[in-house]
Amino acid sequence: MRALLVVNPQATTTTPAGRDVLAHALASDVKLEVIETSYRGHAADAAHQAAADGFDLVIAHGGDGTVNEAVNGILRGGPRPEKPMLGVVPGGSANVFAGALGIPRDPVEATHVLLQSIEHGTRRRIGLGQVFADVIEDGRWFTFNAGMGLDADVVAGVERKRAKGHNASPALYLSVAVKAYAQLVRKPQHFTVEVPDEAPFDDVGMVFVSNTDPWTYLGDRAIQLNPSTSFDGGLGLSALRTLRVPTVGRYIAQVLATGNPKGGNLVRRDDVGYVRVKCEEPANLQVDGDFLGTTTAVEFRAVPDALTVAL
Repeated sequence: MRALLVVNPQATTTTPAGRDVLAHALASDVKLEVIETSYRGHAADAAHQAAADGFDLVIAHGGDGTVNEAVNGILRGGPRPEKPMLGVVPGGSANVFAGALGIPRDPVEATHVLLQSIEHGTRRRIGLGQVFADVIEDGRWFTFNAGMGLDADVVAGVERKRAKGHNASPALYLSVAVKAYAQLVRKPQHFTVEVPDEAPFDDVGMVFVSNTDPWTYLGDRAIQLNPSTSFDGGLGLSALRTLRVPTVGRYIAQVLATGNPKGGNLVRRDDVGYVRVKCEEPANLQVDGDFLGTTTAVEFRAVPDALTVAL
């Protein structure tokens, strides 16, 4: 088996020593090449080249951003049976994709799972989401979540903070989220949301889209918005009609207490083929915690059986 190990040396918990141990462990079972990323999009370019060169496995060692890039590189040109499998050894702060698949978030334990998969040939075919907008060329794949409005504002804010030297942490995300929400209360955004076989939902305040459950993690705590959404079905939609404090407070309380939010101001669907979102003023867009830019129209599509993961 030919395998490419893509390492993001800037990820939160990756270290040169950890990389060397991982590479040594893998090299005993596969013909291994190692690349360390040095620019945004490097993991995608490396994974795409590996697919073109006939590699069997691409292993992403980093955070969810590294995984997302590797997936987009593997699937550049569309899903096909001969595309490489994806392996994941977490090295970020959240590692949502790995957690949703049941991959240990500890790199040593995750490496053991990956080696067992290689030895026994175990794997899983999963569905992904794909987003189309004017700020994206040819669509962008996402593995666990995407959104417009508040969550994308938070992602954009955190990226600005990290560029200034702040470390990613639950406290940082929380502080940025509070400021972003306060700004939206002063100047609300207005979205129109469409899903299959229903009339459009007008004047929606924020839009979250899930490809699986959980939507994200706050430290070790899973945050669930659409608990019936999975890699084996369609997309989940969780959208609030208003961002008034009582509505948002009740929604957050339900998410933290039950992981199964409901309510008259909540538009929730757990298994849809697409979600289309429009707004009059440009709004921020994020996928898998990566800020993509601002746009006024987005389509999120569910793509079943898009990727094979070594598990």
